[in-house]
Amino acid sequence: MAPPEGGEYLHKVTANSMSVNGDVPETVTAALADQRVEGRVCLEAGAGVGNTTAGLLAAGAKRVYAVTNDADHAATVRDRIGDRNADRLAVIEADLRATPLATDSVDLVAAHGLCNVLPPAELAPIAAELTRVAKPDGCLVVDDYAVPPADAAVNRLFALENAAARVVDGRPVLTFYPPAVLVAVFAANGWSVERRKTLLNPVPWTEAHLDAHAEVVREYAAALPDSLGEPLTAMAEDLVAAIGSERTGTMYSLAFRRADA
Repeated sequence: MAPPEGGEYLHKVTANSMSVNGDVPETVTAALADQRVEGRVCLEAGAGVGNTTAGLLAAGAKRVYAVTNDADHAATVRDRIGDRNADRLAVIEADLRATPLATDSVDLVAAHGLCNVLPPAELAPIAAELTRVAKPDGCLVVDDYAVPPADAAVNRLFALENAAARVVDGRPVLTFYPPAVLVAVFAANGWSVERRKTLLNPVPWTEAHLDAHAEVVREYAAALPDSLGEPLTAMAEDLVAAIGSERTGTMYSLAFRRADA
């Protein structure tokens, strides 16, 4: 049901990182604040609604490739950016494991809220592809959500979401990686971490954000017989009502440079 990075939109709506009106979320601005963007060729890996694309263009990027495997997301990014910056934007519908970008062609790669919608088996091939397209002196910024605390109420909803996804297509929607795991994955592809920072602490999971997660459960439930789907939907709705909202966990940012630069 959900191809690689197909659930990436979900994480664009969580933790105040969703913006479709042209505003650049604070998490994106903070992640890019210490990066040289102006005049550079950049890539947003897993474009979603284009939050990082908007941030890169606002920071003066020479050109931004917004890569997503979802046609609706691609259309959203095009509509959001509009005509004003169209000459600096290329929206590409492609699998992140095999993009049409040339080798050594990108100065800065950004992946904002991407990795925790990738199962572990997909991390390495996507990291390898992002490395292939990056210039030898290129930079990489990876922003994601840490593993929520064990006592976080939102864990129950995330677990239900993953259970529904596994029943339908055999793969989880969400995998929360500690920063050290992503550092190791990219280090294996020749990247060295240059800085780490916290973007959100705690993460504000609002009722609207939780309902977006519940909507994923509803979509998977619709693909199941009513005897299975209806209880899953009811459980998701009950969890959203019971949790209401919660401030828990962290969102972090890692900045890398090609180690062979």
